[in-house]
Amino acid sequence: MSAARQIPAGSGSFGERLRQAVEARGRVVAGIDPHSSLLEAWSLPDTPDGLREFSRIALAAVAGKVAAVKPQSAFFERHGSAGVAVLEELLAAAREAGVLTILDVKRGDIGSTMGAYAQAHLLPGAPLEADAITVSPYLGAGSLAPAAQLAAEHGKGLFLLALTSNPDGPQVQHARTTADTPVALEIARHAEQIGNAGHGEWSSVGLVVGATVGEAYRRLGLDRAAPSVPLLAPGFGAQGAGPAQLPEVFGENAGHVLVSLSRGLLSAGPDEAALGARAAQLQADYA
Repeated sequence: MSAARQIPAGSGSFGERLRQAVEARGRVVAGIDPHSSLLEAWSLPDTPDGLREFSRIALAAVAGKVAAVKPQSAFFERHGSAGVAVLEELLAAAREAGVLTILDVKRGDIGSTMGAYAQAHLLPGAPLEADAITVSPYLGAGSLAPAAQLAAEHGKGLFLLALTSNPDGPQVQHARTTADTPVALEIARHAEQIGNAGHGEWSSVGLVVGATVGEAYRRLGLDRAAPSVPLLAPGFGAQGAGPAQLPEVFGENAGHVLVSLSRGLLSAGPDEAALGARAAQLQADYA
């Protein structure tokens, strides 16, 4: 794995801000995913105006009750420039409300192209600025160096796809490298290296590890390779995982898990009070 600039720890780092948010508001991360079916269930049109109202209600309901929000960019992008404009508004509104944002974009490329993706999302003042983004390391984890460098400079975060919850993921993620180590393990090692957290601190570079991967996270050695990284964990709620999977899947690193919930939370809408109550209950369930 090629070297990348390390993201410094400290009070201004994303990792530290995330740790403080989890301590204050629990581990749940609210996915803001305006599926067409959810818009219909909320009696909203599948249009940019529908996305705007959906996003407004969701953010207002969970602000102060969750560690972060995680908009899924694809559900905004499918509406073209008007949908992307709504995403810009959502990210800005969350920032103004003091809510951390993890933008789920899964960017992954090389060289100047990766640098441009990073500038779009990690550069302060950018229209689509977020506190952290998801990235794909499958062109080689070192290919993410431009994003790691920009994150280091501006106190932002990255979440590297490592062990995803889709059934075909193991074909690539469990495969062995030329050094005869699992690909996912090499990604975890890289995240730990560039995150550069001090003792007891949270790294600003995390991993995406599905809550439905069973014993793979520990069997492949990711727990030992990257003990300081936050773990963004989809798969809870509608996909079948529950509170029992925190210790079962993540073992001693369960305290670093961010429980990503979308449908399990958003199905309580569109009533803002009901959404807020569901968020509070989920925080208690996964405490």
